[in-house]
Amino acid sequence: MRWGDLEDGPVWRAWRDRKTAEAPSGLGDLVVEMADLAAPTDAEVAAIRALARRCNMAVVAERPHGRPEAEDKAALVALGRRLGVTSLDRNLLADDDGVTPLAVHKGGTRARYIPYTDRPIAWHTDGYYNPPERTVRALLLYCARPAASGGENRLMDHEMLYLRLRDEDPGHIAALMRPDAMTIPGNDEDGFDRQDTVGPVFAEDKDGSLLVRYTARARNVAWSPDPAVQAAAAAIQRILNAGGADVFTGRLTTGMGLVSNNVLHTRERFVDDEANPRLLYRARFHDRILG
Repeated sequence: MRWGDLEDGPVWRAWRDRKTAEAPSGLGDLVVEMADLAAPTDAEVAAIRALARRCNMAVVAERPHGRPEAEDKAALVALGRRLGVTSLDRNLLADDDGVTPLAVHKGGTRARYIPYTDRPIAWHTDGYYNPPERTVRALLLYCARPAASGGENRLMDHEMLYLRLRDEDPGHIAALMRPDAMTIPGNDEDGFDRQDTVGPVFAEDKDGSLLVRYTARARNVAWSPDPAVQAAAAAIQRILNAGGADVFTGRLTTGMGLVSNNVLHTRERFVDDEANPRLLYRARFHDRILG
């Protein structure tokens, strides 16, 4: 399907019917149990790929394995390799291996950025501020230690958001595909040298898949003043915040992870156990998990 073709024709209707028929009915439909993250079986890989095709995400649940925590990052990258994603987005706040440990930092550069605090994070896709040549297409998370309480994530397949917006008004899609729909201000602090990033919310990727870049943080985005874009941005907020059957809420505990084609997601506020603080590993990739 061509994402920018907004005619109500047979191709669109067939895709819409299939997408809604295959939509997961709850978070449980997304779970793939695994024996070892670092050495997934062919059946486990096939199950994750099937979910990637169906709804762009899976929740992996690893059974107790005895692997040292120090090897969790390598295991996450190994899983990505088996899924065909290898081009890590090596941002300045990642470790030298390209994987980022997400934990509360009391000081230093990381403490200035919200993922390294216990504060809630609004709806977004990862790397929404990246230039096109560094588009984040896949996001993998793994929980080594959960918070004492809180830290839940809400998740929504971006293809389903596209569907809901198009059902409401195809003009929303046209507005959100404008090349000037959304501007992310640059950042020249903390060693970053990032210029303003101007681009669409929805775009068709080179392989024909749907790309999305989005943040609900008002201080991080400047929307086009065009009334159609303003209306479409408001519609996104309304759909995401309404929740409903298309939004899944869950909390990653030890041994669980999210494997996704960079779906829309949030993180709720959490409270740490000071003796055992929350630790998640995050790997962003420029590749897409293919179904």
